[in-house]
Amino acid sequence: MLISIDQVLTKEQVRQFRQELDAANWDDGAATAGTLAKAVKRNQQIPDGSELTVRLGQQILRRLAQTPLFISAALPRTIYPPKFNRYAGGGTYGAHVDSALMYLPGSSQQMRTDLSATLFLAEPEEYEGGELEVEGPFGVQTVKLSAGDMVLYPSTSLHRVTPVTNGARVASFFWIESLVADESERTLLFDLDQSIQQLTPLVAPDDMRLVQLTGVYHNLLRRWAKP
Repeated sequence: MLISIDQVLTKEQVRQFRQELDAANWDDGAATAGTLAKAVKRNQQIPDGSELTVRLGQQILRRLAQTPLFISAALPRTIYPPKFNRYAGGGTYGAHVDSALMYLPGSSQQMRTDLSATLFLAEPEEYEGGELEVEGPFGVQTVKLSAGDMVLYPSTSLHRVTPVTNGARVASFFWIESLVADESERTLLFDLDQSIQQLTPLVAPDDMRLVQLTGVYHNLLRRWAKP
């Protein structure tokens, strides 16, 4: 399931992010890549743990906590602190799958990567190329969103970033461990929750049809969630 979430950041927040990111020092992204990924990863990243990365990442996390669509789709248990990357001058990231387990920065705690997220911080017209391509059961889906918008997709997916031939693609990226590990179960819960939200303004709060549907949702979540 691939889901786009509009306006995680407002345009003003994006502008403020870009002022700081455009003035920052960027490292070679290959330095943080795994053995296989090093051969296909050509981009830049802000150093992990830097004051800028931590501060902007915390702003993103606060916004996500106030974004119902994200909560519904991800059912987050743990979120890896957001990182920032930049693609320019032919920068690209070839086909790869994200690591299944990651250590949280500065910790011995591991998290499972169920969902990957890309939050776009450059408008599509600012750069050429740079599409996120995600392979799924129905073929390849191409994603290039407006600044401030975010895409969620399964971390199990083979995905790539096409070469940026002009301009610069700036984004934040991170991973989510969900309370519901199974993608098909998580998708069913998301579809059911969205239906309930659409029905809610159309019927009385004590309408038994809505009450029963809500009960089904929570009982399925109770069965499948692993806190």
